[in-house]
This record gives sequence, C-alpha cells and structure tokens, in this order.
Amino acid sequence: MDTKNVAAIARSIRSLSIDAIQKANSGHPGLPLGCAELAALLYGEILKHNPANSRWIDRDRFVLSAGHGSMLLYSALHLSGYKITLDDIKSFRQIGSRCPGHPEFGQTDGVENTSGPLGQGIAIAVGMALAETMLAAKYNTAAHKIIDHYTYVLTGEGCLEEGVSSEASSFAGHNKLGKLIVFYDQNKISIDGSTDITFTEDIGKRYEAYGWQVLKGDMYDVENIAKLVEAAKAEKEKPKLIMLKSTIGKFAPKQGTSAVHGEPLGDADVAETKKNLGLNPAEFFHVEKTAYDYFAEKKTSFMQKEADWKATFSAWAKENPKLADQWNASFLGAADGDSHANDPQYEVGKSVATRTASGDMINIMGERYSYLVGGSADLKGSNKSGMKCDGGTYTSENRAGRSIEYGIREFAMASIALGMSAHGGIRPFVATYLVFSDYMRPSIRLAAIMKQPVIYDLTHDSIFVGEDGPTHQPIEQLASLRALPGLQVLRPGDAQETTAAWHMAMQSKDHPVLLSLTRQNVPVYEKEDKNWKETIKRGAYIVSGMDKNPDVTIVATGSEVSLALDAKSRVAGKNVRVVSILDKNLFESQSDDFQKSILGTNRVIVAEAGVRNGWEFYVSNKKDLFTIDRFGESGPGKKVAEALGFTAEKLAALKIG
Repeated sequence: MDTKNVAAIARSIRSLSIDAIQKANSGHPGLPLGCAELAALLYGEILKHNPANSRWIDRDRFVLSAGHGSMLLYSALHLSGYKITLDDIKSFRQIGSRCPGHPEFGQTDGVENTSGPLGQGIAIAVGMALAETMLAAKYNTAAHKIIDHYTYVLTGEGCLEEGVSSEASSFAGHNKLGKLIVFYDQNKISIDGSTDITFTEDIGKRYEAYGWQVLKGDMYDVENIAKLVEAAKAEKEKPKLIMLKSTIGKFAPKQGTSAVHGEPLGDADVAETKKNLGLNPAEFFHVEKTAYDYFAEKKTSFMQKEADWKATFSAWAKENPKLADQWNASFLGAADGDSHANDPQYEVGKSVATRTASGDMINIMGERYSYLVGGSADLKGSNKSGMKCDGGTYTSENRAGRSIEYGIREFAMASIALGMSAHGGIRPFVATYLVFSDYMRPSIRLAAIMKQPVIYDLTHDSIFVGEDGPTHQPIEQLASLRALPGLQVLRPGDAQETTAAWHMAMQSKDHPVLLSLTRQNVPVYEKEDKNWKETIKRGAYIVSGMDKNPDVTIVATGSEVSLALDAKSRVAGKNVRVVSILDKNLFESQSDDFQKSILGTNRVIVAEAGVRNGWEFYVSNKKDLFTIDRFGESGPGKKVAEALGFTAEKLAALKIG
C-alpha cells in the first residue's frame, strides 16, 4: 500500500469538507476531519466498486450511518470518480444540490442509503448484508459465483446509543452475517460534550455478546486498518465491529472537543486547520493532484472488476436460463413464477378476516414472485404472514429461506427490510400489529423518502382487537400513517378487496405500501360495481346504491364497510349509498368529476374506527364523522364497540335516520 497516496487523499477530503461547510455556513466538520484516512483507504484500496457504474449489483456497499458527516462521503465520491463535481461540492446544503445536508439515496451518485436519523444506517446495512446472503444462496452455482460482496458501515457513538442499532446488531449476530463490517469512529464526543456523561458501557463486550467479532485499532494507522479488514474477512461467520480510536475534528484548533462536531469552524479556524495540514490557507477547495492522479490510475482496475464480473455473469446466464429469468424478473419487478395462478376465491356472504385473506395472498404472491421474502415480529401465527413457499425459514444454515424470523424487533425489522429493498433483487414485506407501526414509523418514513417499495402487512387494525385493550387497539395510527408523504395506505373492507390490495402493493416500484387488516372476521359483500376491480385502482368504488344520486353517502374503510352496509339496511325512506375507500390519498388525487361520481352531491357521512383527523373535508357537519376519538376498552370486540357506541344501530339511528 502506498500510504503517501492515502495521505494525499485524506488531506484533500479534509480540505474539501471544511471549505464546503464553511461556504454553506452549516454542517458537521468533526467527522470528515476525524475519519478522512478511513474514507481514503476504503474508496482507494478496500471497496470492490466501479465509480463509472454506481449500480453494479455485485459492488461492495458503504453505508454512512453517521449521516451528519456527509461531506466525508461526498468528498470521497468526488475524488474516486463518481458523478459529483467540484461545483456540486461547492453547493453543499443548497437547494437542488447533489450534496444535501445528509446523504439522500437517489439524489447523489454512489450514495447507498438516506441517513441522518442515527442508528438506522446500521440496521439498513444489516438488511443489505442479509440480501447478499439470500441472493448468493439463490443464484450462485458451483461453477459461477455472481453474488459475492461485503457491506461496510461507518458509525459513531450516537448510532450505537440508539436502540435500533442494538436490535439490528443482535439480529445480525444471531444470523451470522459474516460479510458485514462496521467501523466504529470512537472519538468519545457528542454534541453536549464527552460521551462519558451518558455512554459508559463496554461496547466491545456488548458486541461480543451479540456474537460479533470485535477488533481494535487506531483511525490513523491505515496499514493496520487494512490488516484488520483482512482479519475480519478471514472470520466467515461473525459480523465485525472494528473499533477505531479517533480524534474528532483532527487538525482543527479545537480538535477533540464538541465545538467541532456540528457547526462550521469559522474563517480563522479554517485557516489554522489548513496550516496544520500543510496547505495554503488562501486556497479554497484544494485537491492535491496526487489524489486525482491516483484515482485516474485506478479507473481501469475499477472498470475491469465489473468487466470480469459481467463475463462471469454471461457464462452463468447461458448455463442457467431459468435462474437468469428469475434474476431479470427480480430486478424488473415482474412475475417470474406461475403468472396464471388463480387468486383465492371468496364467496359473498362468507366471513373472513382480512388478515387471513392477506395470508392467502402472501403465499399466492410468493409463488408468482420468487424474490418476495418476508417475516414477522414474532407474530406470524397471529397475523397469518407465514410463507409456505419453497425455501422454508431463513437461518444461518439455510440462506435460501424466504421466511424471516425477526423476533420482537419491529424498528429493526422495518429498517432491515428497507436495506434489503435498497440492495436490490429482493422485494421484502414485514408484518406485525398496526398499533406497533409506532415502533416502525421512523423507518417507514425513511422508506418513503428513499422511494423503496417495502410492504408493511399490519393486522389487528381497530378496537375490534378486543380483550387486549387500548394499548393494542389502534386509534390514531391510520391518520398518522396517511399523513406520511409517499406512503400508500390500503385498508381493504373484505377478503376480495384484500386480494386487490395485494395486487396494487406488488405493482409499486417507487413507494412503500401499508396494508391495514382486521383481526376479526368480516363478511364478503356483494358489489354493485361489476367493474370494481378496476375502479378500486383509483382508490374507491361504490359498493351499494350506485343506480341514482344518493340522499346520503356513507364513506367507509376496512371493517366499517360492512358496518355501513348493515346501517343502510336499517334505514327506510332514503336512498343510501355505501362507498369503500381502499386508499384515501389516492382517491383524493383523482379528478373532481370522478370524486363526485363516487360520493354523489348530497350529504356524506364518514365511518372509520379511528380518529376523525383527515376526514373533516368530506362532511359539512362534524356530526357526520362517525369515528372514534378516544382510546378503547378491554373486552370482547363487539362489547367494546357497544361500549363506545360504534355500532350499525348507532350509525343508522344517530347519523342517517
């Protein structure tokens, strides 16, 4: 290894970072100054990557979990040849910049994940490492290995304090994700001062207890770091934590203190830092010619790695046409199984919980899409999410398994699924109770920002959960989730609609989808709109009363559609229409004419077993909101509904009659 080249790259990273942050008058110089050697070593010597093609599937992944240190990443990407120009770096943290304040997937070439919310980067990386093992088991053959790469992470104390990193690290150790390598920037500084004020446990012992290999070194001994990485790769089963003692804000006048963590150094300290680096204080955005030359020379070898892989892939595809078809389908999002497999059929009048119908569809979709994988937070028996497709349960001994046991780790489960989706080649779903979406919400939000089509199969979606009481009865969750931009929330009213909802979910390519499903059985109802399977793709359709403009329209979702139909049957002398809204946001995006054709032009009543928030604009009188704006009770589901006055009789008598 030529340590002089690494040093030149590191100085250039520091120079670019402090100048970009100072120009923006905003940012975090501490991490880029403290970890520049590691970034130089990774992008120059360690990573298997090709900057000319940031989407090469068999590249190593680098996840910056400590996303506030984004200028470290942007500088390394620029120097190594990704599509980030010096002008992009000069526009750091400005509107429309390829270098936003925190890394954003899809906005910046070479960025593998959106990061910033601490801890999630590690969990996303666990998902990427998990995806690598699944794809390797599925596609590699004795003659050709087409999936064989590592996932690297840079994290700090903040990430390791967040609970999601503990959940995900425990999962990774249990599943022996040996190709996951995490570098721990051990600078012992946080925003409010020394980490000793809050964070004093033995991290090494903690990770050893998780089942990880723990290695220790110095952030500035690059030759030893390279040896540590080789030692990490030699251990095939355990994930790795490489603890590197470092100095936050290294070379800055206030290095080693919280003053350099999260704000520009200031003109005087920038100049002094440059002097300490041996650079000209009057020169801005300096890049050493040696750094550019080094990566220019590396360009051929970077490209050759991918070229060699393509040759291997071509030979593999020729010898394994069925696997190649599955590969192509997985990256296009197309069906590759029996595309003519029949959907489950549910007769009108039959009573089926939508969680049960969803379970049926999971296995139908599993046959059609061999890259669909999923699991539950220790609830698959309850939420009916178990996959019965070929492969069985994923374990460290069975990497081909498609059913994942996440344990009681909802937050990590969601973030791991996000990492699998961002990795590519896999379509993940996760399952738990709707009320526990509160644990998952930060990851669901990140999936929406990253435009990743993760599917959330969430059951037990109302007060009809019953005896478990208010802690398990969702009230505000639906409104809260619908408020997330980019998240599609589907709440089917019966088993037939659940089938349609799963088709819609699998068609998503650029956004996450959440299915809200019942614990209790609900009747399959007659649908007057004989073209409802097409109409529902616009968010809503008329279930009953479509022959004339109604006096009253009851808008309902989920289990409340059958409640509304029951209420309608109790009302005489009025023309009542019942509308099922599967996707509230999608329906509201339709034309005014379409909305009027569904809602009619007279009185509208809304029936949903949750808070009224978001439904106010459907009604002209708040008394027409038949909702639940309080927490529930413990008791049998029907008794809870009676206690809260949420019955068909009440809807008919108080709202329509």
